[in-house]
Amino acid sequence: MNRIKMTISALLLFVAVAGIGLGLAAWKHAITQEANAASANQPEPKETVTVAVAKSFKHRPATTSIGTVIALRSITLRNELPGTVSQVMLIPGQIVEAGTMLVRLDVSVEEAELKAQAAQAALAQTTLKRVRQAYLKRAVSEVEVDRAAAERDVALANIARIKATIARKTIRAPFRARVGLADVHPGQYLNAGTLLTTLQGVDDAVHVDFTVAQPVAWDLKVGQNVDVFVSGDLVPVIATIAALDARIDPATRNALVRARIEGAARSPAPGSSVRVRVPVGQPRNAVAVPVSALRKGPEGDHVFVIAPDTEGEPRAHRRQVQSGTLLGDEIAVYAGLAAGERIAVSGSFKLRENTLVAIADDRRTGHSEAFHGDIQRTSATQ
Repeated sequence: MNRIKMTISALLLFVAVAGIGLGLAAWKHAITQEANAASANQPEPKETVTVAVAKSFKHRPATTSIGTVIALRSITLRNELPGTVSQVMLIPGQIVEAGTMLVRLDVSVEEAELKAQAAQAALAQTTLKRVRQAYLKRAVSEVEVDRAAAERDVALANIARIKATIARKTIRAPFRARVGLADVHPGQYLNAGTLLTTLQGVDDAVHVDFTVAQPVAWDLKVGQNVDVFVSGDLVPVIATIAALDARIDPATRNALVRARIEGAARSPAPGSSVRVRVPVGQPRNAVAVPVSALRKGPEGDHVFVIAPDTEGEPRAHRRQVQSGTLLGDEIAVYAGLAAGERIAVSGSFKLRENTLVAIADDRRTGHSEAFHGDIQRTSATQ
């Protein structure tokens, strides 16, 4: 009897649990149906983005190198002979003409020797004259005449040697130049080869030396123009390639190139570091897009092109592109995008293929167009 009661209790408990489970399932199903019905009535979500229009332009790729400005004529001034400084005319920054005396060493000893040799030469000349007169009278031999002539010539040669020594102790400017810093004073003893100062030639042009990679050097020609940017300047100075080194550096595989800037007023000071933009290859067609529109991914660079669907709603479509040189706030695209296509800029990181988008006003579009005009003008100068 007890066993029958326990069986009935278990059966009633099972029926109660099953009933509760069925009730919960029915309630969940009803909620799900209501949610599906509500979502079916809601519009498709949109991602808000700004757009820009891809613009075509002629672009010539370029590489950048760091160059050094060099005067056409530049020397380090040193004394050839040792001696004590007697006179100094080195004024840093002063422009001196060719032949201007800059430093003079003491030549009192040489001047005294010059007077002695001048007297010796005068005596030798008088002796030679008398010997020749005596030879005409057959009073002396021809050997005596030759000996007197040789003594005269030796005296004259000693005079020339002493004058050359005096000239070498007087250091003059070899060309028109600007004097550099100097630390030379009267009374100072100088050993041979002491650094006196530097002289930078004052000319209507300067050279710019820079290096480029081996493949770039192959395409460069004498007479080709490059752009030189002085630190802080946005407008380049045009330089013309004057010479290419005859060899490639075996350590760096770079070639040394020398360009010439005409016009001293526009030229940076010798020794200045400048940035040189060197064109590479031939101009090619490209489109310019904002840098923020370009996305990186495992498959390469891509952008999202905004185009209307069959119902006229703008949607985003992923497009692989071949990107190129960075041009300020924009970047050149060589393949995968046509001029006139609209691309997502701000908010493009949220997009996926076929995402419905809402286009916001982009005040940068005007800026982009203005900058594109600058690109065209810059490319035209290259």
